[in-house]
Amino acid sequence: MALLKGKPLVYNVRDLYPEMAMGGSIVEPGMLTKVWEVLHRWALRRSTRVVVLGEDMRARIVAKGVKAEFVSVVRDGAEICEAGSSPGVDSEVVRTIRGDFNFVLLHAGNLGFYGAWETLVEAARKLADEGIGLVFVGDGAQREQVKAAAADCTNVRFLPFFPAGKISSVLAAPDAHVVTVKRGLEGVIVPSKMYGILAAGKPIVAVAPPDTDVAKIGEERGFAVSADPDDALSVADVIRQVSRNAKKLRRMGEAARAAAPDYDRTNELRKFVRIIEEARSA
Repeated sequence: MALLKGKPLVYNVRDLYPEMAMGGSIVEPGMLTKVWEVLHRWALRRSTRVVVLGEDMRARIVAKGVKAEFVSVVRDGAEICEAGSSPGVDSEVVRTIRGDFNFVLLHAGNLGFYGAWETLVEAARKLADEGIGLVFVGDGAQREQVKAAAADCTNVRFLPFFPAGKISSVLAAPDAHVVTVKRGLEGVIVPSKMYGILAAGKPIVAVAPPDTDVAKIGEERGFAVSADPDDALSVADVIRQVSRNAKKLRRMGEAARAAAPDYDRTNELRKFVRIIEEARSA
């Protein structure tokens, strides 16, 4: 349509295909994906500007032959409340999530094709006798498979989504949140849950490759620790270490709060508007 109308095209990439479809075993690599990739690269190179969700995704797009100066990062960000203006925490929601665990690691959101779910469940199994619980809040295409894998784990629990008005309570409930990206999908998907977690001032355990944004930025800024998404023992060790170090957890939470304003949703939207305006006048 941009070619027919002679207008600039701004391509906003949310998930990267066909890599996402192959990584999630939705389609098998073959002639279809080869043609898909050729057409996608053509569309990317024809775009006036390409907007992506993170630096890891930007690296993927540049590797496809798109000039780096035409690719911009605009993050989903989160709403940053002024001190004292954030909604109150619902203690019942917190109790429901925490149960009787001494330390709670929470994954809140979509249980889709992108996560290292088997590694996470196996890591939780190794921590079953240490008072550490892994709680999933949400739904998704892989929920039943993950639930089946965790059927014998006494310290893994599954809860449905809470009402939207309770999101702040969900974010506040655990000792730490988990953000996961399985190997091979770094830069293909960019989990935006990170920004809400930062706004809540909570630490992150990144079960993801080191070049994903959540692992790289989190380690650099001090709000996350990361672990190999293919190594359950490594994941269990990382969780165990943070669960036993209250001082480190507190520092990570402080680092999260300090980082959150850098990903304010309003500022990210202003970036997007500026890109559209620049493309229009190009």
